[in-house]
Amino acid sequence: MDKKTFYLTTPIYYPSDKLHIGHSYTTVAADAMARYKRLRGYDVMFLTGTDEHGQKIERIAREKGLSPIQYVDHIVAGIKELWEVMDISYDDFIRTTEKRHEEVVQKIFKKLYDQGDIYKSTYEGWYCTPCEAFWTERQLADGKCPDCSRDVELVKEESYFFRLSKYQDRLIKHIEENPEFIQPVSRQNEMLNNFLKPGLEDLCVSRTTFKWGIPVTFDQEHVIYVWIDALSNYITALGYLSGNDSKYREYWPADVHLVGKEIVRFHTIIWPAMLMALGEELPKQVFGHGWLILDGGKMSKSRGNVVDPKVLVGQYGLDAIRYFLLREVPFGADGNFSNEALIHRINSDLANDLGNLVSRTAAMIEKYFGGELPQADVCGDFDDDLRRIVLETPQKVNELMDKMQFNLALTEIWKTISRVNKYIDETMPWVLGKDPADKARLGTVLYNLAESIRIVSVLLRPFMTRTPEKIWSQLGIGEGSLTEWDSASKWGLLPAGSKVRKEDAIFPRVDIKVESAHDNSPVQQPKKESEEETAAESSYISIADFAKIDLRVAKVLKAEKIEGADKLLKLEVDAGGETRTVVSGIAKHYSPENLVGKEVILVANLKPVKLKGVESRGMILAASKGEELTLATIYGDIEPGAKVK
Repeated sequence: MDKKTFYLTTPIYYPSDKLHIGHSYTTVAADAMARYKRLRGYDVMFLTGTDEHGQKIERIAREKGLSPIQYVDHIVAGIKELWEVMDISYDDFIRTTEKRHEEVVQKIFKKLYDQGDIYKSTYEGWYCTPCEAFWTERQLADGKCPDCSRDVELVKEESYFFRLSKYQDRLIKHIEENPEFIQPVSRQNEMLNNFLKPGLEDLCVSRTTFKWGIPVTFDQEHVIYVWIDALSNYITALGYLSGNDSKYREYWPADVHLVGKEIVRFHTIIWPAMLMALGEELPKQVFGHGWLILDGGKMSKSRGNVVDPKVLVGQYGLDAIRYFLLREVPFGADGNFSNEALIHRINSDLANDLGNLVSRTAAMIEKYFGGELPQADVCGDFDDDLRRIVLETPQKVNELMDKMQFNLALTEIWKTISRVNKYIDETMPWVLGKDPADKARLGTVLYNLAESIRIVSVLLRPFMTRTPEKIWSQLGIGEGSLTEWDSASKWGLLPAGSKVRKEDAIFPRVDIKVESAHDNSPVQQPKKESEEETAAESSYISIADFAKIDLRVAKVLKAEKIEGADKLLKLEVDAGGETRTVVSGIAKHYSPENLVGKEVILVANLKPVKLKGVESRGMILAASKGEELTLATIYGDIEPGAKVK
């Protein structure tokens, strides 16, 4: 049986400069969708590329003393390098300067001209070079481009025009009869009410004032203007009107064009009108996502408010950035980017919730079962509820991914992670581990944790490309039947006896001091109006700041005085899977023998420091009143390493 096909595209990016995190947002979303569909068994075609012609490129290249192709070759190499860094699994990369594209665009232009859908006339209007867009007088915003607010120039030249107005009624009918064609719905309403129903004007599709473009074959003074050139990439990449159109026949129409909201108009009005004129099927859907907002506005080079994704990946790791982009913002809406929000997601969701779950589970299997995954022989309270919630999650994720609601799909996965963490608190494996009679029950609890983690790791595969394999390594499994998408809907696949081992933290917590030294955000904080305001402001910390403090339960294993230091004790503590040395100034209040076995609260992510020649890795919390000092401790039998919240 032939596989079902799925064809999705990103916009082809304009290589006037390096791409920023906003471009990565679109492409990472497309990549997550492509990976998801492949995991579901689809034959996926994932296309991205670059739109390399136009007056702006010609001008920039001239200023740099380069030919246009020399200039774009360099930029395109950087874009491909970025997609490699971001682990983008595209199937084809189309460049509009490639012969396979240019020749077909010329055929499309000639075909539309021969059938009367393109005609020659004279154009006079306001032109924005950065946006490659013409505007009428009434469309200008205070005399400037309504899209980018930059200067426009009055242009009058002979041009060819596409009869866009001819297809107005057909476009309205198609959109109204196919409510899924434009998503989200707000974009559909905008296209209908702001552009289509007020009336369309014919579209300028050639230029004579520059040469860096695809020549019109029957009129060499003209080059084909941006939209017939750029938009056609979605079919030229498939071999449309070429000697081999097998891919076109296999994959077209596209299942979804992913675009930023600023170019929805071109993809839902101009592009379908072109396809109607060519007698071809329309794409099934155009999804216009929102912008990543920085400092109150869309990221752009001209505003100087862009973030380099390669810098972010270098600082925080690839999967942390992919997770943030897909989790933080509802796909379709605008969302804010800030280092503070990114670090909060890393420390809270990734390091604490997911990373700590994996580390604790692996450490307990090593501690209680010598690193061998135990049998699940003795069921007990909470097991059924855990299995039910874990096994309900894959279907929820499928439904949300099919709607490209990436953030909600990840929310469901993290609800499951939270439920698994709660299961640890409910079953208290550290208590079960103290009584040999509870050994079998302890084995079941740890098996259930490991199996839940396996299922979570499978569900993360579309979003995070490195993390699942790190989890599988700790669970003692490799890519195969236990990690296929359908395996996430089945319980009990992990084989007992698998070798489990605790490895390095999947997501180390971010040290805010180190991060501040490499802050990639160009947003400057406003100056305080007075010293009093500054002093008042500095007395508070944010929730994000507090979340950076890693408080853990620790058990004192050994305590001894430090020679030559009356106030200091050297403590050896079990911090959950690791033993640490901590120097504490409590010698006048506690004798070493009275501390052994005591459970204390450790600041686990404090920068190590040497005191009297002893490296101290953390700090023990205590409360003081006058001359009295009491260690902060906990009630109940809590396992060392447990997070204090």
